[in-house]
Amino acid sequence: MKAAVYYETGSPEVFCYEEVPDPSLGDAEVLVRVEAISVEGGDTLHRRGGEIARSPHIVGYQCAGTVIALGSAVEGICEGDRVVTVGLDGSHAELRSASPSFTWKIPDGLSTEEAACVPVAYGTAHDCLFEFGRLKAGETVLVQAGTSGVGIAAVQMADRAGAKVFATASRDDKLERLVELGLDEGINYAELDLVEEVRRLTSGRGVDLVVDTVGGPLLAASIRCLAYRGRCVSVGDAGREGGGLVDVGLMRPNNLTLVGYFLGAELFVDPRAHAMVAGVLDEVATGQVRVVIDRRFPLADAARAHAYIESRESFGRVLLVP
Repeated sequence: MKAAVYYETGSPEVFCYEEVPDPSLGDAEVLVRVEAISVEGGDTLHRRGGEIARSPHIVGYQCAGTVIALGSAVEGICEGDRVVTVGLDGSHAELRSASPSFTWKIPDGLSTEEAACVPVAYGTAHDCLFEFGRLKAGETVLVQAGTSGVGIAAVQMADRAGAKVFATASRDDKLERLVELGLDEGINYAELDLVEEVRRLTSGRGVDLVVDTVGGPLLAASIRCLAYRGRCVSVGDAGREGGGLVDVGLMRPNNLTLVGYFLGAELFVDPRAHAMVAGVLDEVATGQVRVVIDRRFPLADAARAHAYIESRESFGRVLLVP
C-alpha cells in the first residue's frame, strides 16, 4: 500500500510518500480500505516530536473507509460496511487495521468524509461539555480555539444544550463564521485581554465552564475566567508551548475545578465512551450537529496538509484523500 511516512520527527517536510507493507490483520481486527483521513491536531504534534513506534512511521489517529477483511473473532461488522476508525497511529495510509472497540459503523445519510471527522473532535467536545464539564442549560461556556475541530463541535453542542457560548480565535472573520453555528460572543485574543473581556461580557461574574484545547500558559488564564464553582476541562496543548503552571491555591477561594481529559483513555476503559461516539455520529447524520470541512489534499500531499493546519488558516477539518 501507499502511505505518508517519516523516518524522523520534524517539520512537515519530513513526510515521504512511498510503498510500505500492508498492515497485518489480527483475529480481533478489521481491515479498512481508507477513503478519507481527518488530520487531527495530535497528528501534527506527533509529527513534530512524538514517539516513532516503527520505522518508517505512519502517523494519524482517525480515518474512514470500507471494511475489506475481518479477523475470525470479529462480530457485528461485515465486509462492505462503511466505518470510521480511531487508533494511536496508522491513519495516513491506503489501508488500516483496527479494533472493533475503536471502530464505528457510519450511519445512513452521513458521508464517509464527514464521518472521518467525527470521533476524536466531536466525541472529545461532547465529553468535555457534558460528562466531565457537567454543562447545564442556562450556563455559560467559553470554548478556547473555537475554530478548531473540537471548538467547532463544542460551540454547536453547547448552543443546542441551551448554554450561552463564548469562544476565542485570532481573527474577527473566523469568529463571525462561528455565529451561524451558535456562538453568542466572540473574543479576538490577538487584540483583547482574554480575562478582562470575559469579565466584561459577564458583568464581572465569569463563565461556568471552559473547554481549553490550547493549554500551556493559557490554561491559567482559562481558570481566571471562571465564575464561582466554575469548571475548566483541559483537553490538549494546541498552543504547542508545553505545559503551563497552575497555582491550585488560587482555585480554592472560588471552589473551582480543573479536569484533564483524554478521549483515548475513556475508549480504553469505559464502554460508555464508545456508545457516546456512536450517538454523536447519529446526531451529525441527522443534521443536529454539522461537520465543517475546510480543504482536501491528496494523501501524497500530507506535508502540504500539515503545513496548512500549522499556518492556523484553516476553519474546520482538513482531509487527506488516498
